[in-house]
Amino acid sequence: MGLSLGDMHIDTLKSVALDALEELKARDIAQLDVAGLTDVADIMLIASGTSTRHVAALAQNVVEKAKAAGLSPRGVEGGDNADWVLVDLSDVIVHIMLPEARALYDLERLWADLPSDTGLRELSLRDEPASMS
Repeated sequence: MGLSLGDMHIDTLKSVALDALEELKARDIAQLDVAGLTDVADIMLIASGTSTRHVAALAQNVVEKAKAAGLSPRGVEGGDNADWVLVDLSDVIVHIMLPEARALYDLERLWADLPSDTGLRELSLRDEPASMS
């Protein structure tokens, strides 16, 4: 079965976000497949930054790369000195957090019963389809 237009759009959003995160050396990038489980998004990407400046720079890079690709981010929550910034790309939500905030909120565990691709190597995250187990 081929990809639908919606699937291709989601793959493009995910690819742009991953490129932006990888370009500025985001750490511990994880993907959560939340399609059909929430109306908020189909994919959530979670990444760590090393400082509040790094978190802000990662978020800004995601926004800039999305706009350069002709995509319109819906919004950004969090600020320049935030320990957690969320970039809303519609069907893909990008959470960028300091390690301490990531441990505190533990989104991976919150969504643990969902199909996910957590703990994947950065390069394989782009190349492998989401696990449904």
